[in-house]
Amino acid sequence: MSTMTVNMSDAEAINCTIGHEIHQYLFSGAYILILFIGVPTNAFSLYHAWLQLRARNELGIYLFNLTVSDLLYLASLPFWLQYIFQGDNWSHAEWLCKLSGFLLYENIYISIGFLCCISIDRYLAVVYPLHFTSLRSMRAASLVSAFIWLKEIAVGVVFFKHKELSTDPMNQSVCFEHYPMKQWEYAINYYRFTVGFLFPLGILSVSYLRVLRAVDKSAGTQTVQKTRIKNLVTSTIVIFLVCFSPYHVFLLVRTVLERDCGFIVSIFNYYHFSLLLTSFNCLADPALYCFVSESAQRGIQEAHEACSQALCCCCHRGERGPSAGTDSNEAATFNENGNASITILTQPNKV
Repeated sequence: MSTMTVNMSDAEAINCTIGHEIHQYLFSGAYILILFIGVPTNAFSLYHAWLQLRARNELGIYLFNLTVSDLLYLASLPFWLQYIFQGDNWSHAEWLCKLSGFLLYENIYISIGFLCCISIDRYLAVVYPLHFTSLRSMRAASLVSAFIWLKEIAVGVVFFKHKELSTDPMNQSVCFEHYPMKQWEYAINYYRFTVGFLFPLGILSVSYLRVLRAVDKSAGTQTVQKTRIKNLVTSTIVIFLVCFSPYHVFLLVRTVLERDCGFIVSIFNYYHFSLLLTSFNCLADPALYCFVSESAQRGIQEAHEACSQALCCCCHRGERGPSAGTDSNEAATFNENGNASITILTQPNKV
């Protein structure tokens, strides 16, 4: 049951005490799942992004940076798990609270930035295959990536200038949560919604529609390539809408309407659930590699076949058929091909 304590004589002294039971159970389970799946899948993605870089494909730079951002956020999850297990009571130094919160929010906007880069890159490759080659170079991709990191780090510095540890009425140290939000947060939240969310949503939507239209009209593109291109652009916009849209809607609602504890209590669970959805982009981002690299697809198929073979051996322990040698030879050939070639989803003359 949520309660609230309000001192109307001093606006800065308003303090809301909110029940965190659902928050604690839901977030702890989700974070454990995200860590368990996210670390190996993003490590797998990092390897295939490196293969893209070795193939001198600019798309690999965006995918590599996207994966690094996800891994940095995953590194902060053990601290958030401990925070939740202790009943939302931060037991570490304040600088570690600021760093963990910084990684959480930076992952959102750095991920959005690189999803936009991937979308624009595919848009230029499909709609204008013979133009804007300078914008689709390794150098241009490196400069854009550096700009995204520097821009978001500069915005994140704002959080390090303010106190992010506060004490609630239960005398617990609360990290990166202000109820109600502080005055300085309003400008940052409007910036997040417009520049960090609304503007990228427009870019993704236009790119998505133009790419689909161009692919459908293309007579020279193979059916398999068309399917992979459509899957890539569709995945980027689905990840964006599912993982980031709910959070920014509730962020805007809080910024516009939040003035007292009654409103905070009514929206708390919805807002925190939308924040939780942003964490699942760490699981969704590795799926993009399946639509970019044939070696990634083959790696997944190889892992699936290996698991199936292991399960088969467990079920028929002691049995050794003549097919075992064939599977081994096929796997060797498969690995060699996967490491040697990478097919990029662009026009036929761009690899």
